[in-house]
Amino acid sequence: MRLWHEDLLDRLPRQQLLGQHRECCALRGNGWMKKHATVDYVFAYSPYKLYQYHMKVIQEMKRRGYNNDPLWEDASYRGKSRDPHEQLDEIEWMTPIYKEHDQEYLIECILNLQTKGIVCEKISR
Repeated sequence: MRLWHEDLLDRLPRQQLLGQHRECCALRGNGWMKKHATVDYVFAYSPYKLYQYHMKVIQEMKRRGYNNDPLWEDASYRGKSRDPHEQLDEIEWMTPIYKEHDQEYLIECILNLQTKGIVCEKISR
């Protein structure tokens, strides 16, 4: 499980982008607060931040003509097997959404993609 650096979303191949959507759905649903070394930082924040990140993924999917279940565009939605968040306060959008998505994490993600045979040109902020 990994949330790719948000600056890479528009460079991800189809498989990784759609996989990222599935990861976001899982984390927002039954995976919320389930420990995983790579994404534990997400649980230190409001679930609204994960919604914001997920919306960036969904926007990229739409840009490419991919479909998604529009229910995920509701910040409170947690999937079919979970009750929605009862009260989820909106949080101002920040860039990056997660402070952990810094330059070092960007490089880590690029190197991880390279191990999968995916080459992303380096992005400077």
